[in-house]
Amino acid sequence: MPNTTRNGRSSIQLTPMAVPKASDVLANELRERILSGDYVEGTPLPPERELVVQTKMSRTTVREALRILEVQGLVRIKAGRAGGAFVQRPGEQSMADTVALLIRGRQIRLAALLETREAIEPFCAQLAARHRTDEDLARLDAANDDIAGAGDSLDAFLQANIDWHVAVASASHNELLSGLMISLSRAIYAATENEGFIDDKVREITVRAHRSVTKAIRDKDADAAVRRMSRHVHSYAESIKDFEQRTEILLDE
Repeated sequence: MPNTTRNGRSSIQLTPMAVPKASDVLANELRERILSGDYVEGTPLPPERELVVQTKMSRTTVREALRILEVQGLVRIKAGRAGGAFVQRPGEQSMADTVALLIRGRQIRLAALLETREAIEPFCAQLAARHRTDEDLARLDAANDDIAGAGDSLDAFLQANIDWHVAVASASHNELLSGLMISLSRAIYAATENEGFIDDKVREITVRAHRSVTKAIRDKDADAAVRRMSRHVHSYAESIKDFEQRTEILLDE
């Protein structure tokens, strides 16, 4: 007799099967409906007790599924009598937060961050020159004014610097590039928050370079925007390398 042993028992063997958690199943179902557009942004999901009735799942399972979606940025949990879970679509900030976690969690090297910026940011400037609006220009000008007026405050200088680079990425009107540049800019300037490096010369060069790139974007000169941004981010990266090398030499001495 096929598939049996001598004593008549079945010889068929099955491998262990991974059974998904009920909360993951529910989260996957709701996630697909949100991402497919079945549930538009701002739509309130049924209350927990109603989801329990509809899905025949426990309240703990429903609550865990909603927590998964909240962490993923797909629902917003509001407390209070008028509260509940409300649908929200992921935006550039969601991507920025995810990339930021990757950078910190994997302890990505500063050199790798600078290389990535050199590869991406000139293209952001090119797109910004093509697609910028008056509102985008206002943000760039405001950031430039803040950089010039930062005085001796390192924190003010770094924040204004981040604001300008993020404004360039936002002016590209490419959400993926914007989200990536938000994370890169913050990580780079967190790693270079050093008064020994950010001296008066670096500040002066930064102000001049930013105003030059801004002018190209304002003039809708995409080629100039690429060239000037490429020169700016490359020279900044080289300055950081030189500073690190000088610092290492001093420490060795």
